[in-house]
Amino acid sequence: MAKIISKQILSEKVVQLEIEAPRIANKRKAGHFVIIKIGDKGERIPLTISQASIDMGTITVVVQAVGVTSYKLSKLEIGEEVTDVVGPLGNPTVIERMGTVLCAGGGVGIAPLLPVVEAMHYAGNRVISVLAARSKELLILENEISVFSDEVIIVTDDGSYGHKGLITEGMEMAITREKIDQVIAIGPAIMMKYASMLSRKYNIPTLASLNSIMVDGTGMCGACRVSVGGQTKFVCVDGPEFNAYDVDFDELLMRLGSYTDEEAESYKRILT
Repeated sequence: MAKIISKQILSEKVVQLEIEAPRIANKRKAGHFVIIKIGDKGERIPLTISQASIDMGTITVVVQAVGVTSYKLSKLEIGEEVTDVVGPLGNPTVIERMGTVLCAGGGVGIAPLLPVVEAMHYAGNRVISVLAARSKELLILENEISVFSDEVIIVTDDGSYGHKGLITEGMEMAITREKIDQVIAIGPAIMMKYASMLSRKYNIPTLASLNSIMVDGTGMCGACRVSVGGQTKFVCVDGPEFNAYDVDFDELLMRLGSYTDEEAESYKRILT
């Protein structure tokens, strides 16, 4: 069991939870994730560790209520507990001094982007962060990202904050203005697909952190498989970050939609 230490509502359906997990906090690096379960027979869901405190013995995750388990998790209050927290899982982000790094985050993908931005900053890189949301009210963690960024570019679909447009437009503002040595994109699969198409146009090395369906997180179930460079990879043990140019995003998008109807029906039942 792991206790909820603090809770913050970031936007509609999105909450930030600080969870007691000292051993995970001690080992975690940028790019790592955990798998959380609520109840002995509950579903296991993967969540990236957005922040960690060795002194406090806590990790922080950001949850968007889109299904039954994420909804239940988002409703937990301070002092309540989750049944299991397993991690850190996956491979950490390769952090080194590269020059200028463009970090692009869309929606709740900004949460896993935060530790990457922080680590790239402390490695001595110039960090340009491009954050995207549908509207100002749905933008998360801007202040936290700003602490470790040399520049932050905001884009919103409706133009309610920052520049009106898509994340690729914000990225291109920076790309056409100065030399970018590395792009890191985290967000919805469709966003990462188009972000990588843009960076390929300018021949900039690009990493994408994939968010495939996941069950056990140890490479045994095969649910998170994805085609990368024509080979089958498992996001939980081979990733979650891959060379974006090699990822078959169309296949990933198809697999992500495999249980859409079932998830919607289950979510509907829990709300009624």
